[in-house]
Amino acid sequence: MQVTGAVRWVLRFEGLGLLGLCLLGYARLGQGWGQFALWFLVPDLALIAYLAGPRLGAWAYNLTHALVGPVVVLGIGLALAAPGALAVGLIWAAHIGFDRMLGYGLKYGQGFRFTHLGVIGRDKPSQPG
Repeated sequence: MQVTGAVRWVLRFEGLGLLGLCLLGYARLGQGWGQFALWFLVPDLALIAYLAGPRLGAWAYNLTHALVGPVVVLGIGLALAAPGALAVGLIWAAHIGFDRMLGYGLKYGQGFRFTHLGVIGRDKPSQPG
């Protein structure tokens, strides 16, 4: 099923909200924006797994683009009062928010273009069943 209309915009707005909240939190943490820029795109290294096929690519992408990972890292950072872990968790979650804002959702094994937010790309084929 393709996500359309108001629901699609609500989901993208949630991504924008997550990105904004993470940027605010990171600014308050005071770790430096060079570090933020350096690590912001690291989760996209999972795209390399698509070279081994769409199923493995989707699995690797979803592993690095689900909010469970950054939430665990943030929880550890809070529990241990570890600013480094907090920084990593905020950067990671900001990346996910940015992707969701742009419409890049978690992937299905049929290929990179098939996401939980709908099919992405210019010539959108029908959604996998």
